[in-house]
Amino acid sequence: MTPARVLVLVTAIVALATTQGLGAATATSNVTVSVTVAATAKLALSSSTVTFANADPDTSPSITATEGAITITAKGKTSTGASIALTILAADDLKSGTDTIAIANVTWTASGTGFAAGTMNKTTAQTVGSWTSSGSRTGTQSYALANSWNYPTGSYTSTATYTLTAP
Repeated sequence: MTPARVLVLVTAIVALATTQGLGAATATSNVTVSVTVAATAKLALSSSTVTFANADPDTSPSITATEGAITITAKGKTSTGASIALTILAADDLKSGTDTIAIANVTWTASGTGFAAGTMNKTTAQTVGSWTSSGSRTGTQSYALANSWNYPTGSYTSTATYTLTAP
C-alpha cells in the first residue's frame, strides 16, 4: 500500500471515530405495562351422554356406562392459594313416566390428580374434583349403575349439571 493510501485510510478512520462521538445523543422514556387477570373457568367433557345397557342383575350387579370413561378438562384462573371446585348435581331421580330409579344408584370412579369418586345426588352438589390455584387439570370419570330386579321396565332419564367454580 502506498503512503498516500495509508494516509487516506488513517484520516478516514479518525474522521469516523470523531464524528460518531460528537453526533451521539441518548434519550430514555419509561412505559408502564399492566394487565388485569380475572377469575375464569372453562370446562370440557368428552361426552354429553351416559347410557347404561340392560343387563341381568344376577350376572351384572353393576352396569358400566356404554360410553366408557368421560374425559374431563377443567381450566381455571383464581387467586394464588384459592380453591377451584368441580361439582355435579342431578336434576332428579331417573324417571320413566311415573316410575323412578333413585339417582343414588348412579356412582362414579375417577382418575387424575384432584378428581374424586362419588355418588349422584339430586339435592346436594357432589364434588368431582378440587384444586388449589390456577391451572388446567385433566382426568376421567367412569359411571356405573347399581342393577336390581326391582326396577320397573322403561326408558329412564335424568339430567345432571357440572359446575366449575374458580372464585
